[in-house]
Amino acid sequence: MKPRIAVLGCGYWGSNHIRTLKALGALHAVSDANRARAEGFASEQDCLAIDPEELFSRDDVDAIVMALPPQFHSETAIKAVEAGKDVLVEKPVALTVADAERAVAAAEANKRIFMVGHVLRFHPAFEKLKALIDSGELGEVKYVHAHRLGLGKFHTENDALWDLAPHDLSMILAITGSAPVEVRGEGAAILDHMSDFALVHMRFANGLRGHLFASRLNPYRERRLTVVGTRAMAVFDDVEPWERKLAVYRHAVWQDSGQWAFTANEPTYVQVEEGMPLTRELEHFLSCIRTRAAPRTDGEEAITVLRILTAGTVTHG
Repeated sequence: MKPRIAVLGCGYWGSNHIRTLKALGALHAVSDANRARAEGFASEQDCLAIDPEELFSRDDVDAIVMALPPQFHSETAIKAVEAGKDVLVEKPVALTVADAERAVAAAEANKRIFMVGHVLRFHPAFEKLKALIDSGELGEVKYVHAHRLGLGKFHTENDALWDLAPHDLSMILAITGSAPVEVRGEGAAILDHMSDFALVHMRFANGLRGHLFASRLNPYRERRLTVVGTRAMAVFDDVEPWERKLAVYRHAVWQDSGQWAFTANEPTYVQVEEGMPLTRELEHFLSCIRTRAAPRTDGEEAITVLRILTAGTVTHG
């Protein structure tokens, strides 16, 4: 039998979880502080509507997907795992490292699955990119940079860095295999005291460098992750159509008589099997519940992401 999942939080992203879990045959219940909203989804998806205060004591709920305002994630996750529920918590998992650490420790103490919604780790193009890196196709990775730009999604609790950067940081950590030893952030608040632009520089112990640029006040959308290796470069561009989402550039750079020379080659587009990242993420969550295997995006990774966010945050008066 598939695990019986409840979605707590029926807002924009919670509604995506609801519909995807329904398609996977694992949606058992929905829950929201707005009872009418929950009942609307329950009627639409033919599942139960359960009040949030009753959700944790229900024996017919095996796990909870949490898509709440981030300030409520850690306390709610602790309550859930202490009640014996596995959890998938949307990003950011908390607003402080200490809160994230308490939630992860509670899950470990209660032997519960604790997964974080870094959904782009399950994007087929990123999975293919990671396979290319692991196979040595790009050579030794020397630099990674991510640009996530667009207009909108303004939050009262989250600035551009905390709202937009967790996905890219998760991918960068998967590529580097370690946390950075140095983090430096720059930010600019245009609308109010919250940063609308954020630039984070990272240095890793093996000499690898990286940066991340996030903006919510940009006139065009950019969703690009670039990896520079000693043999080739690769770009995962999620704005492009599927047949062009993953490109490999085999440029050549060398020294000739003390001068640098290069040849710029046309990109090779890598075939990527189409698939919805959220569907693949939730399938992974269901598998982890059944097998008790550690999630690909576990609590320790979420804590590392929060440490980078915290170190890269610029406070504005």
